[in-house]
Amino acid sequence: MWRQPADLRRLLDDAGAAERVADRLRAERVFVVGTGTSWHAANTAAWYLREAGVAAIPVQAADAALHGPRPRAGDALLLLSHRGTKRYTSTVLERARADGAATLVVSGRGTAGADLETVEPETSSAFTASHTGALLRTAQLAVALGADLGPLDIVPELVAGVLDADSASVEPPPRLLEFIGAGPNQWTAAEGALKIRETAYVASEGLSVEQFLHGPSVALGESDALVCLNGAGPGEERLLEVAAAAEACGTRVHRITAAHPNELLSVFPLTVAVQRIALEAAERLGTNPDSFGRDIPVRAAALEHIQL
Repeated sequence: MWRQPADLRRLLDDAGAAERVADRLRAERVFVVGTGTSWHAANTAAWYLREAGVAAIPVQAADAALHGPRPRAGDALLLLSHRGTKRYTSTVLERARADGAATLVVSGRGTAGADLETVEPETSSAFTASHTGALLRTAQLAVALGADLGPLDIVPELVAGVLDADSASVEPPPRLLEFIGAGPNQWTAAEGALKIRETAYVASEGLSVEQFLHGPSVALGESDALVCLNGAGPGEERLLEVAAAAEACGTRVHRITAAHPNELLSVFPLTVAVQRIALEAAERLGTNPDSFGRDIPVRAAALEHIQL
C-alpha cells in the first residue's frame, strides 16, 4: 500500500490512455460492475460518471450475471477487476459482448483483455494500490467525458499525506467496529469494513450514515467503536450529528476528515485511511493481512472448492 503515491503519479502521467477509450461510455446507459473491493470502486465510479451526465448504473457482478439488470445493445459496460479472474465478472463481460454492448475493462497491468490498465499486480489479497488505481482511472474517464471533479493532480499528495501521518490509533473494540460515510464515502465505509475483516478478522460493518442511523445505530454501545469518514460534503452535518449521538451512548468514536479539495476527491485520502486502520489492526492482532485467511488450514480447505 505504501507504493500508492508513486502508482497514482504514473497514472496521472498516462491520462491519455483514459481519454482514448472514454468514448466507449457514451451510451444510453452505462453499467458499472465489480466484485468485492471492485464493487465499492464501481459505486464510486458511478458518482464520478454522473458528474459527466452519464447514466451510470452500478450492479454487483453476481447480480448482473445471475439476475440482471445487465447491459444490452446500445448500453455500455464498465467492468472493474484487479486481475480479470473473478467468476461472475467474466460471465458479465462475455454476455455483454455477445449482446452487442460496448465494453471497457479496467484492470491491473498485464491483465489479458484490459482496455485501461491500472497498476502493477499486487502480491497481497488485500488489494490497496489497485483499488486507488481503479478509482483514479474512473475519475480520468469521467473527466474525459466532461466531469469537473477538481484537481486530480493533487491526489498523490493527498494519499502520501495519509501514509506519512502518525498511526490512525483506531484499536479494534471488543465487539464491533462500524464505519460510516455520507455521499460517495458510504462506499469508502463499506471498503473499510471489508478491509479490516479480511486482514485482521475483526467484526465490522460499513454503511451510509443514513442507513446506519435508521436501525443499526441502536445496537452500538460501550463494546463498539465507530469510524466516521467525513468528506465535508452536504452530508457532513448529519454525519457529525450521528457521531455525537453514538458517543453519548458510550461508543468510542473516531472522526476522520478530508475536507480538501472536495468531497468527490476526499474518497482517495479516506480510502487510504481505512487501509491503514486495517493494516494496523492486523499488526496489533498478529494476523496475516495478505493471505485472505489461507494461512489458516481450515479456512484454506474451505475455500479450496469455491471459485472466486
